[in-house]
Amino acid sequence: MSLDSVRAFFAEKAPDIAVIELENSTATVAQAAEGHGVLPAQIAKTLSLKVGERYLLLVARGDARLDNRKAKAVLGGKPRMLDAEEVVRVTGHPVGGVCPFGLAEPLPVYCDISLQAFDEVVPAAGSTHSAVRINPRRMAELVGGEWVDVCQEVVETVQSA
Repeated sequence: MSLDSVRAFFAEKAPDIAVIELENSTATVAQAAEGHGVLPAQIAKTLSLKVGERYLLLVARGDARLDNRKAKAVLGGKPRMLDAEEVVRVTGHPVGGVCPFGLAEPLPVYCDISLQAFDEVVPAAGSTHSAVRINPRRMAELVGGEWVDVCQEVVETVQSA
């Protein structure tokens, strides 16, 4: 089970980090932000991609969009999003619960520099109802992630109350 593999990952590599489970789904960035009481940008979404014959994960802030030109240059080809069946087969996690932790098999993990704007981000934790709170640099360190610049620049907007 995917959530169990994530729990095992943290038990071994970072026992100080607790997996948080919510009753409501956190499968989308908006749902996760609301459920965890953070900005959508603080949700660390994990994209499952294929470049050529190579599978990889890209973790980016929740409001970021992939810049195809940058991604192609950095990743060595045009990235293609995996379909739901491929996601489960390759990562061991369901769509909405994909994260770089507790993977079915080791995959290259890339972390977009957009995550570095925050001291804490909230990636999923193997299910559509689970997540962790973690410093993005620590996340990258735990999963052997490589920092890259492959997303469009995010223009910060001020929200009024």
